[in-house]
Amino acid sequence: EVQLVESGGGMVQPGGSLRLSCAASGFTFSLYDMSWVRQAPGKGPEWISHINRGDSSTLYADSVKGRFTISRDNAENTVYLQMNSLKSEDTAVYYCNAESSGRYYWGKGTLVTVSS
Repeated sequence: EVQLVESGGGMVQPGGSLRLSCAASGFTFSLYDMSWVRQAPGKGPEWISHINRGDSSTLYADSVKGRFTISRDNAENTVYLQMNSLKSEDTAVYYCNAESSGRYYWGKGTLVTVSS
């Protein structure tokens, strides 16, 4: 059974940090590109970061560039999202996504709330 399980969400004050994890199972993780997508309350999904399966090259949305860092550990079948300098507008449910050759898998998400 394919599973992507996000963890690490919670409530944090503006300016704080969180590290999200997404543990994968049921497929060959190293062969999949991984992304993080978030959805804020009342808004549509927003892609925020991507890490390549081959060379682990990364891409970021402008909204998080310089604050968030995506990484992966193929030995642990896990992708991470280090989030620093969090803002209230980062409040959202964060989902990880795996993609290879048009096949997509999604996790159920983890809620991040940035509030004082």
